[in-house]
Amino acid sequence: MKTSSLKSVFVSCLRLGVVAVATAYGQLPLSVRADWPEFRGPLQNGVADQSNLPTKWSETENVKWFSKTTGLGWSSPVIVGDRIYFTSASNAESDASQDADLVGSQRLQLVCLNATDGREVFTKVIFEQPKDAPKIHNKNSHASPTCVVAEGRIYIHFGHQGTACTDLDGKVLWENRDHAFPPTHGNGGSPIVVDDKLILTCDGGPSPYTLALDLKTGKEVWRCVRSVETDRPFSFATPQLIKVGNQQQIISPGSNVVQALSPTDGKVIWFVRYDGFSVVPRPVLYRDTLFVLTGFMTAKLLAIDPKGQGDVTDTHVKWSFGSAVPTTPSIVCFEEQVIMASDSGIATGVDISTGKEVWRKRLGGNYSASPLLAGNKVYFQSEAGEASILELGKEPKELAKNTLPGRVFASYSLIGDDLIIRTEKGVYRIGD
Repeated sequence: MKTSSLKSVFVSCLRLGVVAVATAYGQLPLSVRADWPEFRGPLQNGVADQSNLPTKWSETENVKWFSKTTGLGWSSPVIVGDRIYFTSASNAESDASQDADLVGSQRLQLVCLNATDGREVFTKVIFEQPKDAPKIHNKNSHASPTCVVAEGRIYIHFGHQGTACTDLDGKVLWENRDHAFPPTHGNGGSPIVVDDKLILTCDGGPSPYTLALDLKTGKEVWRCVRSVETDRPFSFATPQLIKVGNQQQIISPGSNVVQALSPTDGKVIWFVRYDGFSVVPRPVLYRDTLFVLTGFMTAKLLAIDPKGQGDVTDTHVKWSFGSAVPTTPSIVCFEEQVIMASDSGIATGVDISTGKEVWRKRLGGNYSASPLLAGNKVYFQSEAGEASILELGKEPKELAKNTLPGRVFASYSLIGDDLIIRTEKGVYRIGD
């Protein structure tokens, strides 16, 4: 068989596998690809179609390579071909104090590693953050949003410090620093690509809003101001693209409200009000239900029917669940369950139809990274670098606990059957 024919067969098989997973989640990917192009992967929900990922590793076991990094950043790695990209911030004043990663002027950088051996391909400074920039939370970094890659371009977001687009070699094609706002705790939410627009949230200041920039130029296309009042307008959620019937919707959570927006003009299709702020988790559509977490105060998991119009708070919320709900990690869905881990390390399975608790298990530790679902295994990652892997069923079975040195706030990424794990010390490629 010719090489071109073999490649065609491979791509067709990959397409069928990814589409099967996407169909179960009530959506199709923007384009079918083997890479890990954005926060939570090509399906935007932390689900992989690989089922042969490693389950055991340590600092020395099943490590294909380790690449030490400089500076600090909690953005998750994205992968395109044989390259791994992420952002980082380095103190520009060579301050050797304990808090040097968080204070003073910062070089906001794009870093590229070779996926085969972990060597550094380049580090490019995108923005210089001034010394008098707003302070951030001591658990945050100055480079927390994850990049998104589409059609040979990398879209890089540093929250209130600005947004930029580069090619795959780090050449800056455009930048936009028009949307500065007074942040609380720093930056966090990642951008997404929808058609010819880059969608991101500007949830800070007196009038938080969702923003669309032109992919080619970085110019503002539209903005949608949040539809409710709040005395805590700061949030850090990553929007989610879903499809309901023939209609695309951008799901954008913020303080006290989640909005469904039209990608064309940013008009509100529907919204649900709640009490919550500093919203971080990314929404997930599974089958015909949208799952949204409401952030701090009294955290709840909401199951929403996304087929409404206008204010659907009292009509389209199927159920809410309020015990051990995460305020930082996102969720995954498996068969008839929503699977989640609270910030304090309690994993829970919730029945998708009824909102009733199915099981609960204490993992230990504190959690910020979002889980990864691969087959019937869910991978959790604690802030202390301990991974807990559960085999799912009516009752979960713990398969392994694996520890790497250094704090971990970035979420898992995949390349083939290998895990890419970013710690504060560097990046690991883990594979059997």
